[in-house]
Amino acid sequence: MNTNRLSKPLAAALNAQMTKEAHASQIYLSYASWAESQGFSGIANFLFRHAQEERNHMMKILEFILKRGAEVKVTAIPAPPENPSSVNNCFEKVYAHEIDNTAAIYKLVKMSLAEEDWATWNFMQWFVKEQIEEETMAINLLDKIKITGGEKAHINDLYSLDRDLEKTPDDARSAEDVTAEKP
Repeated sequence: MNTNRLSKPLAAALNAQMTKEAHASQIYLSYASWAESQGFSGIANFLFRHAQEERNHMMKILEFILKRGAEVKVTAIPAPPENPSSVNNCFEKVYAHEIDNTAAIYKLVKMSLAEEDWATWNFMQWFVKEQIEEETMAINLLDKIKITGGEKAHINDLYSLDRDLEKTPDDARSAEDVTAEKP
């Protein structure tokens, strides 16, 4: 008996997003390795944690595909892009990557809405919220590096930033959680 409750196009799109999340994990892993090799262990730690978070996203999608009775297709992932040229460039690349991933998530949401697949639409809302947090995190990283001088940041400022990021939480506070008492 066929228990698949995903259309072929939606199953294919979810499998593609699963691969995109695996690729994101590799990107963060690559950037973390680069940061570590440059002596920025705090930034590396932060990025290593995000590599694992992206892998967790991949697993969420994999599990959803299975629970909906469709076939999971594990495919090769592309190599990560070139290493960053600087800490500033690293954060710019992180931001660009997150914007690209948000666009992919929105396509899945739109597709599930058009198909009236409410289970997938509901599932994807977690990813919409997650991308808000990811974009906020990336913007916060860019703001921090801008304060230190961007591409012209002094090594002492980068050292302080490195120490700060080692302890920075992995998630950004959502605008939904802000109140007058807790702006």
